[in-house]
Amino acid sequence: MDVKLFDSELKIMSVLWREGDCTAKHISDVMKEETGWNINTTYTLIKRCIKKGAIERSEPNFRCHALIPREEVQAAETDELIDKIYDGSVDKLFAALLGRKKLSSEQIERLKQLVDELE
Repeated sequence: MDVKLFDSELKIMSVLWREGDCTAKHISDVMKEETGWNINTTYTLIKRCIKKGAIERSEPNFRCHALIPREEVQAAETDELIDKIYDGSVDKLFAALLGRKKLSSEQIERLKQLVDELE
């Protein structure tokens, strides 16, 4: 993914990924409720996303459409995290995640299945 989105822009994108195409006004209403942002802040962030090529705007009513799928952003952000924090080592990341909290037996079984599928 060539587009780097900041956390605030990812919040805008998450509304589109969760709810599908919607108006900038609707995104603004959701952001006001979820984060307390005013309409100007939200519109500025939407415009930044448009400029970066992450959102497409259409009329009527300033409709917004996500041009980048959530999975693409998740993959890019995960790669960046692994490179930046874990020296590119997926197994270090995995060990850190497993060591952080107690997993249920169902979660452990699901992780085993995921590893088996990779082999």
